[in-house]
Amino acid sequence: MTVGGNITEITYFILLGFSDFPRILGALFLIFLVIFITTVTWNLCLIILIRMDSHLHTPMYFFLSNLSFIDICYVTSTAPKMLFNFFQKQQMIAFVECMVQYFFFSTMGLSDACLLTAMAYDRYAAICKPLLYSSIMSPSLCVRMALGAYMAGLAGSLSQLCGLLQLHFCGPNVINHFFCDMPQLLNLSCSGIFFSQVLFAMLSMTYGIANVLIIMISYVYIVISIMKISSAKGRSKAFNTCASHMTAVSLFYISVIYVYLSSSSGSSSTSDRFASVLYTVVIPLLNPVIYSLRNREIKDALKRLQKKRGYC
Repeated sequence: MTVGGNITEITYFILLGFSDFPRILGALFLIFLVIFITTVTWNLCLIILIRMDSHLHTPMYFFLSNLSFIDICYVTSTAPKMLFNFFQKQQMIAFVECMVQYFFFSTMGLSDACLLTAMAYDRYAAICKPLLYSSIMSPSLCVRMALGAYMAGLAGSLSQLCGLLQLHFCGPNVINHFFCDMPQLLNLSCSGIFFSQVLFAMLSMTYGIANVLIIMISYVYIVISIMKISSAKGRSKAFNTCASHMTAVSLFYISVIYVYLSSSSGSSSTSDRFASVLYTVVIPLLNPVIYSLRNREIKDALKRLQKKRGYC
């Protein structure tokens, strides 16, 4: 499409994906397909289990069910297109589809970060204010915090999308990645990207620093409270209630920081793409495992569900 007589706006991008590994494409497809199916299944089962078992109707599991929902949406925003492209000679994505993909990917990613922060506050209230926990983490507050996470993710993503739509793309149109991501799109723009870069940097700092700061402050108070517990068993039990959340937060932020802060060129190296697989596909798979592996309440809920089925 020609704009202004001389500038030809592109209508599609070409995603290179993992085409530079032709010998292992079949194996990569099977691995990613199994991961995607398992991720959706596990997270969906966790949501259903939490909804069905009244013992899990607590703030912690309310947030966990929302985290599972976000993870399903998060992985679905990139994985299906990536899997579909394994069978395409020319892995094209329409301009509009590319913008929509990034919008949903960004919305879910930012919402994920904000929800992890809400979960950190929940752990702070549970350990530092145990006698007031029920009144602090009221159902209405939990709903407002969850909605706030979604709205914050939506607002940040809309801001980035508006910045992207102001850019012109007139070629080249090859993205050395398996999905449409901000650094690669900025690198392909043939118009000034200063405003978009500043906007992206400001949003990254605002969401990243603010969320990490709140999480760190919460855990400082949590650690102080745990150290005041006299018995080793009590300290261990208190720490175990936070271990899953700390693991999920660490995996999420380490992978995101590696991809977005270690690379300043806007291009995507092989290590960047596989790191992106970690936080777009693998982490949504690991979250239900992390929260269920050493969680006695989840295991007890599964046993109660099995007993109910046995009686039916």
